[in-house]
Amino acid sequence: MPRQIVRKKLPLVAIVGRPNVGKSTMFNRLTGSRKAVVHEKPGMTRDLNYLEAEWEGKSFILIDTGGYELETENEIYRQMREQTLIAVDQADVIIFLTNLNEPNNAVDDEVMRRLRRSGKPVVLAINKADSKARREEAIAEFAGYGSKYMVGVSALHGNGTGDLLDMVVELLPDMSDDDEEQDLRIRLAVVGRPNVGKSTLVNKILGYERSIASDIPGTTRDAVDTTFERNEQRYTIIDTAGIRRRGKIEKGPEKLSALASRMSMQQCDVALLLVDAIDGITEQDAHVAGFAVDAGCAVIIVVNKWDAVEKTHRSVDEFTRDLKDEWGFLKDAPVLFISALTGQRVEKLFDLIAQVFSEYTREIGTSELNVWLAQATTYLSPPVRSGRQLKIKYVTQTGNRPPSFTFFVNDPDLVHFSYERFLLNQLRKKFGFTGVPVRFRYRQKSEDAPRKGRPYQR
Repeated sequence: MPRQIVRKKLPLVAIVGRPNVGKSTMFNRLTGSRKAVVHEKPGMTRDLNYLEAEWEGKSFILIDTGGYELETENEIYRQMREQTLIAVDQADVIIFLTNLNEPNNAVDDEVMRRLRRSGKPVVLAINKADSKARREEAIAEFAGYGSKYMVGVSALHGNGTGDLLDMVVELLPDMSDDDEEQDLRIRLAVVGRPNVGKSTLVNKILGYERSIASDIPGTTRDAVDTTFERNEQRYTIIDTAGIRRRGKIEKGPEKLSALASRMSMQQCDVALLLVDAIDGITEQDAHVAGFAVDAGCAVIIVVNKWDAVEKTHRSVDEFTRDLKDEWGFLKDAPVLFISALTGQRVEKLFDLIAQVFSEYTREIGTSELNVWLAQATTYLSPPVRSGRQLKIKYVTQTGNRPPSFTFFVNDPDLVHFSYERFLLNQLRKKFGFTGVPVRFRYRQKSEDAPRKGRPYQR
C-alpha cells in the first residue's frame, strides 16, 4: 500500500467572531502553539495568524482573525473587519466562535448573516462551555441560528474541541479531487519589498505586460496569478504586492495587499525572493524572507538589477557571501543574479525552479530513512534530560511540499532543539533538500503513550 503524501496546497479553516470571544485561545489550542497573543483586552489580534494543524490524519491551515465589529469610527477595528472578510473569502471551512455568556448579540447576528451569504460551510462553536451541562445549555441557547453544525467548547480547557475538529474535518474539501494537471503544476510566487522589480520579472517571464510595472513603489496592490506553459511544464505565477516592515505598512489597501501576499506564499511551491542589487541587502528584505520561511515554501533568492551594478571579478561571490551571512536561515537557498529589465539570465531561473521543486517533492523510503537514522544516532546518541534518555524507535516520511518526517519516540518532551538541529543537518548531508524547508514531527509510540489521550505531536 503506497504511503500517503500530504500535498502542499492545504484547505483553509478560518476562526471568526467578535473581538475577545476567545479566538486566539482557540487557535493556540487547535494548533498546539502559542503563536497568537492572548489578552483580556479586545483587539489584541490585529493581523491574521496562520499555522498548519492536523486532526485524524487530515491537515489544514488554521487562520486566526482579529475580530469583526459593526461599523465603527475606530480605524483598527475597521481594518480587523476587512481582514476577517478576506479570511472568510479565502477559507474552505469557517469556525464561527461565540460566547455562551453573551447570547443574543447584535454583532453575532450580523456575522452569521455574512457567513450565510458567503455560502461557506460553518461550524458554530459556543465558547465558555466548561462542563457537559454548559455545553447542553450552549446548544439550546444558540439553536435559533439554525446551524447544522453546533458544539459547545471551552477554548481555555479544551472541552469539546475534539468534537469541533471532527465537524471541521468532515466539512473539509478533498484536495485529492484536483485534476492531474493541477497536481503537476508548479506554483510560483514573486515576492519582495516594494519596487524591487517583481512585476517587471513577471512580465519578462510571460512575454507580455500582465502586470503594471512602475518606478513608483506600491503600484501592485493585488496578488495576480497567471498560468502559462514552458518546455511542457505548466506553471502558475503570482505577482504579489510589495511587503514592507510592519511599522512601515500604511493602513488601508497597502496593509490588505501585504496580507494577500503572505497568504500567496502559503499556497505556492516556490517563492522567488527578489533583492535589489543596487540597494543591497536591507532589513525589509529579511522581513520578507522570514515570511517565506514561515510559509514552508521552497525559496530561490533572485538578485535583480545586476546589470546596473558596477562589478569586479569578486562581486558575485561577495554579494552571495553577504547574503548567507545575513540570512543564516536561508543558507541552503540557491542564489541567481539577473536583470528582469533586459532578461539577462532570467531563463536560468527555470533550471533552478526545476531543481528545488524536485527536492521539494522528493520522497524517501522508510527503510532508507531508518538506515540513515541508525547511523546518525550511533554517531551522536540522543540526549538525556531529567534522568531519562530520548529513544527514537523509527522515522518515516509523512509529507512533501515541504518534506515532512515523523519520528516515533518514547517521549516527545525529551527532544531538545540542539539534537533536532543535529538530525536536520545530518538529514540534509545525506539526502540534500537544497533550497527547501524540512519539517520534523514527533509522536509517542503507542506502547509508550499514556493510557488515555491521543498520540502526542509536536
